[in-house]
Amino acid sequence: MNKDQIEGNWKQFKGKIKEQWGKLTDDDLDVIAGKKDQLIGKIQERQGIAKEEAQKQFDAWKKAHPDSHWD
Repeated sequence: MNKDQIEGNWKQFKGKIKEQWGKLTDDDLDVIAGKKDQLIGKIQERQGIAKEEAQKQFDAWKKAHPDSHWD
């Protein structure tokens, strides 16, 4: 799935992402709009964790949600 498709399906993924990282706000998710690097940065910021840990959490989430099709 390419970037445009991810952004197009963003509404579907927002709920799943909020379930995983409840500290992310709706405004955060609106700004992120399907951009992986921005999502990882916000996970890092809101959860108060290192970038490597945020990447690790994202990778685990992505593996558990293959329908997200993030590269």
